Amino acid sequence: MTLVESHVPGATLFRRGKVRDVYEAGPDRLVIVASDRLSAFDVVLPTPIPQKGMLLTQLSNFWFAKTVDIVPNHLVETVVTRFPAPFATVHELEGRSILVKRCERVDIECVARGYLSGSAWAEYRKDGTVANERLAPGLRESDHLAEPIFTPATKAESGHDQNISKAQLAGMIGTDLARELERLTLELYRFAHDYAASKGLILADTKFEFGYHDGRITLIDEILTPDSSRYWDAEAYKPGISPPSFDKQYVRDFLMASGWNKEPPAPALPPDVVKGTTDRYRECYRRVVGKKLA
Repeated sequence: MTLVESHVPGATLFRRGKVRDVYEAGPDRLVIVASDRLSAFDVVLPTPIPQKGMLLTQLSNFWFAKTVDIVPNHLVETVVTRFPAPFATVHELEGRSILVKRCERVDIECVARGYLSGSAWAEYRKDGTVANERLAPGLRESDHLAEPIFTPATKAESGHDQNISKAQLAGMIGTDLARELERLTLELYRFAHDYAASKGLILADTKFEFGYHDGRITLIDEILTPDSSRYWDAEAYKPGISPPSFDKQYVRDFLMASGWNKEPPAPALPPDVVKGTTDRYRECYRRVVGKKLA
């Protein structure tokens, strides 16, 4: 089943984002529903991607379980029939929804990069820096960095997130918290990178979000999905190019080739692009988890 927009009779909608719907579920709980909506260039596309919400939710849940010994996370329950009323009887939520602790979010995107790609490559090519921090000269696109780097960004409610330096981050949230977020981000990245490598994948970069629950730093949002991470096939990797990835780059390539001006409304996606995108999400899930989505 494809879900474009969730409807839970009797529930209070907390927020409807580009691709997820969030509901209140008591004073200290939220229910997050991952739809099959897809956004590109900060615009929600008119064509949903079947199974996207389920694939990303269950992949994220897999990683939450894997990383709980590194940092606590917001996950409370993943089985909808165990959710509180009125959610427990809404069958369309199954497989794509989570019950979570309501946390006080730190409004920072915590990005870890082990390879020089995407916006980091664009900045490095122009200025020799990434997030205003200077890197060694002579690096190529997609080069493996000697050590992963932490490149925080401000979290924009609309438009693009903006990269900031570690010094800017410390000025915004304090030195101690900035250092702890960097430590956790890089520890999570190293763990996930090594695990992905054992599955024939390269985790080039990823981003995390954190919040506070009962005074403890807590991992929130989604983690290590193709929407928040850049996964490459290890066999196809070589520096000097942008390797094919398992994320929505396939959609971005179609949109750029279509001549769309990146302003709403976005064009509809043809069936082959929809299928190709679903196939990429499914393959990433299969490779990481070790089985197909049930």
